[in-house]
Amino acid sequence: MPEDLNNLNPEVQKYSNKFIRTILIILGTISVLLGLIGIVLPLLPTTPFLLLGAASYAKSSDKFYKWLITNKLFGSYIKNYREGKGIPVRIKFTALIFLWATILTTVIFFIPIIPVKILLIVIAAGVTIHILKLPSLKRK
Repeated sequence: MPEDLNNLNPEVQKYSNKFIRTILIILGTISVLLGLIGIVLPLLPTTPFLLLGAASYAKSSDKFYKWLITNKLFGSYIKNYREGKGIPVRIKFTALIFLWATILTTVIFFIPIIPVKILLIVIAAGVTIHILKLPSLKRK
């Protein structure tokens, strides 16, 4: 990582109130957990939850923020997304395949209620549009 990990966020002011910092750490942890669940459950958007976790940690704990952005699984994705570099085309393709496979399987085999089927397809379409609008990360 090119950024200095000893001074992670000089422009982000940490909260001095211990209660607020604790709430932000809890919010960040819940967000990261939801983001991790979103990796395998396409109805949950992974990136927004991880970004919320990063923002919460950035305002509350250098230790948790450093762990998140240097994490081997998703740290580089958060960094690239925050810097506007985008995400790799392979990840976009994989995400869309899993998204639609899960949504269509659910709609066809498990959900009998038509309005819920429609809602799931609309959500999947929205997530698809969002993913396709993200810049594609170019390999060096």
